[in-house]
Amino acid sequence: MAQSRPTQQNSNHQLRIECQLACTQGLCDTRIFRYLTDKQHVLEVNPVSGLEAPTVRKSLPTYLTTDDSVRLLESVTGPYAERDYCILTFFLNCGMRVSELVGLNLTDFKDDTVRVLGKGGKQRTVFLNDACLAALEQYLPKRLEPNEQDADALFVSKKRNRINVQTVKWLVKKYIGQAGLDPKKYSAHKLRHTAATLMYQNGVDIRTLQSILGHSSVDTTMIYTHIENENMREAAARNPLAEIRPNGERVPVKQPKNSDK
Repeated sequence: MAQSRPTQQNSNHQLRIECQLACTQGLCDTRIFRYLTDKQHVLEVNPVSGLEAPTVRKSLPTYLTTDDSVRLLESVTGPYAERDYCILTFFLNCGMRVSELVGLNLTDFKDDTVRVLGKGGKQRTVFLNDACLAALEQYLPKRLEPNEQDADALFVSKKRNRINVQTVKWLVKKYIGQAGLDPKKYSAHKLRHTAATLMYQNGVDIRTLQSILGHSSVDTTMIYTHIENENMREAAARNPLAEIRPNGERVPVKQPKNSDK
C-alpha cells in the first residue's frame, strides 16, 4: 500500500514541534519567529507562540570589597594621577558604564549633579557625593587643554582628545594590578558592579539603585539582592551554634565560599 503524502497540516505540526524543541534547548531565539510572522509575514502561524523561553540562570556579579576599593584608589600614580583618580572615583561612587564616563562633558555638570547619557540615548541625572566632588576639584586644574573638536570633553587623553573606552579599560586594569588585585577577575565594568553592590548593602533601595544605574527594568537590578542573600546565608553559617546537633554532637560547619568578592 502506497504511503499517503504528508498534508500541509501535518507539515506545520511537525515544524512547530521541531521549532519548539530547538528553542527549549537554547538553539534559537523565539523572537525570530515572532519577527517572521508579525513583521515580515513569511510565516502564517508563529510555530512557537505560547512557548515560554527557558530560564537562564544569571551569575552573581563580581565586585570589590570596600577595603579593595580603597587599595585601588591608593594605587593611582603617574603624570595623569588626578585624572585617573577621578575616573576611578566616578566608577566606584556613581556606577557609570565605561561608555557613559568617556562621554561626559564639562557642560553636563551643575552643582552636585551630572547629566549622563546612557543606553539608547536615555539621559539620567546622577548626584555626586563629596568624594566625587573632591576628585573633580582636584582634577580640573590639571586637565589638559583638548583639541578643538573635543573642547567640552571632561576626560582628556595625553593626545588631547576625548579619552576613549579602550584607554579607560586599560587604565583600570593597570591600577587593579598595581593594587595587588587580580586583573583577570576585575575590570572597569566590575567597578560598576562594586558601586551598585556597596550602595545596596548600605541601605539604598532597589528602585533608587535602578535609577542610579540607568536600568530600564528593575529585573536587571534585582541581581544585587541575590548578593545580599548570599551574605545572609554566610552569616547564618558563621554562627557558632550552627554546629550543634539535637543529640548534642558538634559537627563542624562547612563555611560557604565568598561569592566573587
